[in-house]
Amino acid sequence: MSSEELTTSLSDLAVASQAPTASQIGSSGDLSSEGGVQVTCFSEDLHDVTLHFQIIRFPKQIYAWIGCNNSAKFGHLYAAATTRLGDGVSVTSVLGGTSDNTGSSMARRLVLKTGLNIILACNIPKDSPMLEAAAERKLVEKLRSLGYIRSKTGEANASTAP
Repeated sequence: MSSEELTTSLSDLAVASQAPTASQIGSSGDLSSEGGVQVTCFSEDLHDVTLHFQIIRFPKQIYAWIGCNNSAKFGHLYAAATTRLGDGVSVTSVLGGTSDNTGSSMARRLVLKTGLNIILACNIPKDSPMLEAAAERKLVEKLRSLGYIRSKTGEANASTAP
């Protein structure tokens, strides 16, 4: 491949970090299984600390990363999903951490609020409960504004329908 062809190919490549287009959303309002992915990144100054958030919405799950200050470290990684037996949530630590860490509890609560599988990478200082609570509040607020949080009546939002 010549350098001109490569340059043309690269200029045609675009990565979007905005809302999905109408062609990416199925009739149920869910992201289609054809690879519809929505990426949202934002930062917030909370308690004299800058927190960075990244949310990636896949068709049936959400990946969220929370980073602290200028550190782009991955942090502990948790996976959480509803159980087949009822309203329970199963959480596991995939990388680092233990089940009693904040990320584990946060992932569990996010599954209950969204009804979706959650992959959560969390890099928040361990001895900052106020910062942890504020970070979770901001994440939930953003998920709600994006339409990923269930309605208060308990029914799933159109974006979480199967």
